[in-house]
Amino acid sequence: MAAKLTFVEDTWYFAGLKSEFKNGQMTHKTIAGQPIVVGRGQGGKIFALRDICPHRAAPLSAGQILDDGTVECPYHGWRFGQDDGDCTHIPAICSGQKDPSAGIKVRAFPVREDGQLIWVYIAKDAKFKGEPDCEPPRWDMADKKQIFVDRLRLNCHVDHAVIGLMDPAHVSFLHRQWWWRTGGSMHDKAKKFEPRERGWAMAAHTPSSNSLGYKILGGKPITEIAFRLPGVRTEEITVGKKSILSFTAVVPIDENNTEITSVFFSDMAIVKILKPFIKKGANIFLNQDGDIIKLQAECLKHDPRLMLIDDADKQAKWYYQLKKEWAKSRAEKRNFVNPVKATTLRWRS
Repeated sequence: MAAKLTFVEDTWYFAGLKSEFKNGQMTHKTIAGQPIVVGRGQGGKIFALRDICPHRAAPLSAGQILDDGTVECPYHGWRFGQDDGDCTHIPAICSGQKDPSAGIKVRAFPVREDGQLIWVYIAKDAKFKGEPDCEPPRWDMADKKQIFVDRLRLNCHVDHAVIGLMDPAHVSFLHRQWWWRTGGSMHDKAKKFEPRERGWAMAAHTPSSNSLGYKILGGKPITEIAFRLPGVRTEEITVGKKSILSFTAVVPIDENNTEITSVFFSDMAIVKILKPFIKKGANIFLNQDGDIIKLQAECLKHDPRLMLIDDADKQAKWYYQLKKEWAKSRAEKRNFVNPVKATTLRWRS
């Protein structure tokens, strides 16, 4: 694997769910190595600032949101605007002394609240101002309240987490369960793939006959599995007029840590009834991924040369090609050209 371990920049990262940010409260997040305080003002507007006060490096997330719409540092009471990060007040300045606040600010990150999903834009240029030239993805089903959410922190670079997420060949081994897929049910598979905005999709199809979990939905389920930079995997399952959205965001914390958030949205009555069982199954899958990542991490310390094969690892190759093209298109100030071409991939699972 020759690709350099980097983060995708000039893009939107999933920061959390609407219900996790209450009015007047702030939360610390580290995204792609950036310390960020994400909060919601008393008026309900979401904001994101660099979570380091430029005065003495105290975390703004440990401070408070004031009624005037500013964030107050807990160390010396310096105040910063929620929207622009401009310093508006330094309490220690006496009358008649020079006030340097007009030239002081903390980095403000563009933020979006769309349905139940919160997104933060991480620009390559720390001095970026204005509006991003792209928007975060959206799904109509994500407007509904989530059925459940599950999280897992992995001690690995985001690339390893993303590749594991999109790897179709590991399911029959790592996730072998009597209620999902058994070892004796492996067979040849052929799936059509199509390019999508900043990613690709396994085109809408009838789920594999050896995936027992789909059968509980009844009817004739159709599923489409998609991936989009920087690290969002979705599976949309429809049965008649009802549907499920399985939303998974793989977000880099730093070079050696990654957080996976899995959220289920649905308007199917049976999904709500089976919520405890579905949540338990999703949790088992996430922890199995976490356990293998821990084992893999010990081997990665020796910097081995990794292998990717066709067709089972084609999606991993696409991921690296997407990252490379995205960075190149931004550097050259041109439109992104999706390197993924429509094709059919075959593997045994």
